[in-house]
This record gives sequence, structure tokens and C-alpha cells, in this order.
Amino acid sequence: MHHTLLLLLSLCAAISFSTRLHAQRVVDLDEYTIAQLQEGYRSGAYTTEEVVTYYLHWIESIDRTGPALNSVLQINPDALEIARQLDEERRAGRLRGPLHGVPILLKDNIDTHDKMETTAGSRAMKGSHPLQDSWVAAKLREAGAVILGKTNLSEWANFRGELSISGWSGLGGQTRNPYSLDRNPCGSSSGSGVAVSANLCMVAIGTETNGSIVCPATANGIVGIKPTVGLISRSGIIPISYTQDTPGPMARTVTDAAICLGALTGVDASDAKTLPSAGKAHRDYTVFLNKDGLKGKRIGWNKGAAGQHFKVDALMLQAIEHLKNQGAVIIELDAISETNANGLSFEVMLYEFKDGLNKYFAALGTEAPVKNMEELIAFNAADSIELKFFNQELLVMAQARGDLSDSTYLNALAGMQKAMREDGIDRVMDQHGLDAIIAPTGAPAWKTDLVNGDHYMLGTSSPAAIAGYPNISVPMGFVDDLPVGISFFGRAWSEPVLLEIAYAYEQGTKHRKQPRFR
Repeated sequence: MHHTLLLLLSLCAAISFSTRLHAQRVVDLDEYTIAQLQEGYRSGAYTTEEVVTYYLHWIESIDRTGPALNSVLQINPDALEIARQLDEERRAGRLRGPLHGVPILLKDNIDTHDKMETTAGSRAMKGSHPLQDSWVAAKLREAGAVILGKTNLSEWANFRGELSISGWSGLGGQTRNPYSLDRNPCGSSSGSGVAVSANLCMVAIGTETNGSIVCPATANGIVGIKPTVGLISRSGIIPISYTQDTPGPMARTVTDAAICLGALTGVDASDAKTLPSAGKAHRDYTVFLNKDGLKGKRIGWNKGAAGQHFKVDALMLQAIEHLKNQGAVIIELDAISETNANGLSFEVMLYEFKDGLNKYFAALGTEAPVKNMEELIAFNAADSIELKFFNQELLVMAQARGDLSDSTYLNALAGMQKAMREDGIDRVMDQHGLDAIIAPTGAPAWKTDLVNGDHYMLGTSSPAAIAGYPNISVPMGFVDDLPVGISFFGRAWSEPVLLEIAYAYEQGTKHRKQPRFR
């Protein structure tokens, strides 16, 4: 009752606010798409400045107070000035790109060269100002987006310690699930997933090493695209794994995620992983969206997650029935790979985390708050908050690793990629002539537990994550008012066919429901 009252009070305040702001034009952007937003701009229904003011108000009303979702870590103090500039450009007939005037939030491990910090949620990184924009931030600005601010995250993208809590950071505290406030938003792109779901922005950018886009997508009832590693540059992103890390868009619809994806692609000389994307990347992925895209598609059903949660199993069977009714052929797969590559992947992450993080600190120059991983470990040990709920064992383990010439690292890297590429996803897709593979993304959100940490029941992100291949999570339905997603994944650079399939499924089912902050 208390949360309902707060929400009603916030709603009344917002209506009053909107009325004053728009000179009697009450604007309600809940569940708006990019296409609807752009049509409003074209018709003169509102300006970018008005839209940004609207979102900033709702962040204050819903995120900071009201239900207090705690998804936004920082507000861009220049957001309104950027909006005014974009309005001037629009009036002059100059549109930067498909995201002109679209408000976007960035996960706070993505560098911006402005008045905002980039912290990974760590108190050790308070006051850290990168010397230049990340590739992602630069491409968004180029496309006309308004970077509203930075989102909270699982600290260090959830690669710090044992019994960690998704959505918690030393700087930001705990992010809450908008469908049920005592439940977890999953992570590590927790704030990005929650902010999109709660309509605090149009689109957000997350990052994934293994599950950190698709898990908060499923837990918060939205669409998340984890692209092929190298489709979007990682330059200026606080790293975990050079081999597995990638940024990706999170949105309420497949179309909006596809629009954002196209704005971020390109070859970046600073990130060698992007070099193979030449000739395989696209600037406009919306051309692949096809309502009849399931017809004739051969889709493998990865049954490895079956039997772990009967309620999720029931939703999955309904999804499969829909896919069949729309003309898809479903082939059951007992496993993707005969080798469990998770241990190999973990070893690779430890080595690459140390190497990548030390390089990131060095790139900050003389003003870096901490200079290396060893200093970070010492800071956390002396801090009053950082180790309050869980330890930093992963940092300690990474610090103990050697450099990237070690045979242990090289063998683990070769082993995991063989297991999940040629002996995994590529093998089963060749064997069965598949266009994509499906699986439930995860189970419904668990209750946040600061004592025992996260309670994962199932997750299917590892094959695509370890292979470095694309994965798209789309809402599949609800279990007791909590959303659950379905994942579509496949070969390297197969985003076009995955988007075609995911869009057709989304349009045929329309499972997305706005959260009510219970």
C-alpha cells in the first residue's frame, strides 16, 4: 500500500509538472518506441528539451524517490544543453542520425569524456574522469542520442568476489527489480535493464561477458542484444575479458534494439576484435525485421535447461508451439558441446581481467584514482563499505595470475573456443542445418539476499558468451507476475537472421508488460 501511495503521489506530481512544462500539453512517453518519439518530434508535439526534462523528472520521481529503483547512478549535467543543441539542429534541418533526440542511459563502466565519472560502481573509482569518449559514447553522440546519465551495475561487472549480489555496487547501493521491489534485477547490467523496463529512458547500453545483458533483460521483461564479440568496439569500456566482453543495446522492443545496434557498429583500430566485422556489420539492422521471419526457419531447442524449473518449462513449451505454428521447424538438442568450458572460460577471465584492468588504469593517466589491481585490492580492504556484503576473492585470484604469454592461459583460451565454436555451436548448427538455437534465458527473479548472495536457478548464456557469438533475449511470458525471456543465439555475425526470428516471435506474442513496482 505504501509503494502504491508513493506511486500515485509521483503520478500526480508528474501530471502537474508535465502540464506546466508543456503549456497544457501533457506528454506520456511510457512504453514509447523510437519511431513514436521521432514522429512526435516531426509533428511538433514536443521538443528534445521537453522529452529530456520529462525523463529527468521521472528518474527523480521513480528512481530516486517513489519506488526507489536505484537504477541510475549519475545524471549527465549537460543533458538539457545537449537537448537544446539537438533541437536547434532539427529546426535547421540537420539530423545527425536515427537516434537524433533519443534519450539513452549508459552502464557506468562505459567511458564518457564529459562531467560524468566512469566508476564500475567502485568507491575506489570515485572522481575518475576518462581522457576521451568510449567508442560507444562517441557513436551515440554522432547518431544524435542524448546521454542522460550512467546506470548502476553489479560492481566491476560482477567480477569481484564470492557471494556477490547482482545490482549492488559500493557507490550505488542495491538496484531493485521494478516488477517486485524485493527481487533482484540480475546483472551485471542491472541499472540498464531496470531503467529501460521502468521507462526512465528510451534505450540503454549494457555490457556482457557472460549473461550480463541477457540476464537483466529476462529479469526485467525487456529485449537485450549481446552481439558477436567485435561487432561493437570495446574501446573505453572497463574490461573483464578481451575475449568475451561486448557492449549491446537494451530496449523494450526488438526494433528499438536493432536501431541502436546499427548506430554502434564499425571497425575501430583501437580494438582488433572489430577488424573481422568489416563486410559483416550493418548500419541498419531494421531491414532484417520480418513479421513472417519464422517461416521455414530451422531452430534447435537446447534442452540442457529443461527440468530445472517446471514453470519455465511450461512457458518454453508454449513458445515452441508458437514457433511451430508460425512455420518453424524445431530440432531438439541434448547439448551444445560435450565439453563443459565454463572452467576454462573462468581461467581466461582471471588472466584477461588483470591484464585489461591494469591497461585501463594506465590509460587514465596520472589522475587515475588507483594505478593497478594491487592498489585496488588494498583500497577495498581498507574501505568501510566495499567488503560489507561480499569479498574480493576474484580480484585476489586475478592478481596472482601471470601475463598473457602463460601456457595455462593460452591452453584455456584455445580449449574453450574449440569447445564452444567448432565442437559446439558451429558443429550442431552444421549437423542439423540450423538458422538459430533457442533456450529459456533464465528463471524468474530471485529475492535479493545480502547475506547469501545471488540465487541463480538456471541460465543459458554460456555457449554464446564463451564462443563470442550473438544472443538475443526477448520476453517469453510471466511466472507469477515475474517476466521470463527466451534466447535466440547462433553463429558469429548472424545478427540479421537472429533479429528476423526474434522480431517475428515478439510480434506474434507481444509478451512485454509494463512493471507496476509491487
